Amino acid sequence: MELTKFQTWRFFIVTYGTYGSPLGAYGKKLLLLGSGELGKEVVMEAQRLGLECIAVDRYEHAPAMAVAHRSYVIDMLDGEALRHLIEKEKPDYIVPEIEAIATETLVALEEEGHRVIPTARAARLTMDREGIRRLAAEGLGLPTAPFRFADSLEELTEAAAELGFPCVIKPIMSSSGKGQSVCRSAEELESCWNYAMDGGRARNSRIIVEGFVTFQSEITLLTVRSVSGTLFCAPIGHVQKDGDYIESWQPHEMTEAQIAQAEDIALKITDELGGYGIYGVELFLTEDGVLFSEVSPRPHDTGMVTMATQDISEFGLHVRAIMGLPIPGIRLLTPGASHTLKADRASSAFRIRGLEEALSVPNTQVRVFGKPAALPGRRMAVALSTAGEVEDARTLARQAAQSLSIGYDN
Repeated sequence: MELTKFQTWRFFIVTYGTYGSPLGAYGKKLLLLGSGELGKEVVMEAQRLGLECIAVDRYEHAPAMAVAHRSYVIDMLDGEALRHLIEKEKPDYIVPEIEAIATETLVALEEEGHRVIPTARAARLTMDREGIRRLAAEGLGLPTAPFRFADSLEELTEAAAELGFPCVIKPIMSSSGKGQSVCRSAEELESCWNYAMDGGRARNSRIIVEGFVTFQSEITLLTVRSVSGTLFCAPIGHVQKDGDYIESWQPHEMTEAQIAQAEDIALKITDELGGYGIYGVELFLTEDGVLFSEVSPRPHDTGMVTMATQDISEFGLHVRAIMGLPIPGIRLLTPGASHTLKADRASSAFRIRGLEEALSVPNTQVRVFGKPAALPGRRMAVALSTAGEVEDARTLARQAAQSLSIGYDN
């Protein structure tokens, strides 16, 4: 069918980098699947570039919903509900921000012409640790810790006997370290199995068992794929507790050889996964070299430090890449650090205290996430500090975070 002049002109505008107003005829829509604190920053960056934003999560009043044009609450593991919403909204960009999504539905939707960021295959492979670990170790030959998979306590016992103690036990799919533990003896296997079952975020009882790696440090290498090629942010060091990050800093000190090996690993895995967007590539630095750990096809929690350290944060980089806009370079403006505030109990009636004291710390910002309820171990805020040296920034961020507290009414 021959297009009219008006249809041809409209196609050109919508397709080639001219953007209308949000909610208007020529606006472009970004639909965010997962609306936590990272998604909130993505929405704000997207709105700065004129996108119409729709926030989706499994609970009401998720942080990104406060800044999006509209929002929905659905079970994102329900493929039919997910398809219904996407067909209703017809977004230009479908942006997964968590793992717990019906990724087979995303694959089918992508085959039908929808655009999933960075790709539906990347979302599917990285939603569970088995898919991405097998791709990295067996498909690409990347160096990793030794690993096994187990579907029962009996299989876990066999895997641990092969790998030895201590070993690391993780659910196939979880976030923020939920369900992850270090098992130090055969007597702890059952409790570690139960902890992994409780911490998984999907309807899956499978776990990964990793041989314990003695590492010097662990880093996140934020890797951006865009029309400008593949770019790397300065490496981010971080400290985890129970598999969840507590503090991060940028840049992390590395040798030229370590940086080259880290970038080579990150390039190989992200080239294989494809698409445009930011990837958080997690790596171990050991005496024998750099080991691949995990990869997330989205902004990374440890990368919140980039809101203080870089000319373009990881969230701005993600949105630029998604939209097909150029990224001429990434500049590290200053060393910096982040430190989190976490809840220690469940409560729907709580207050963040100590903002005045925290913001009295020099060169410091605080982000309060605005989550509707506190849960044990849930991140509620983060302090961001800069200084001339990384260690000084870490001290400031820690001081600011420790000035904050949570007051509970129930």
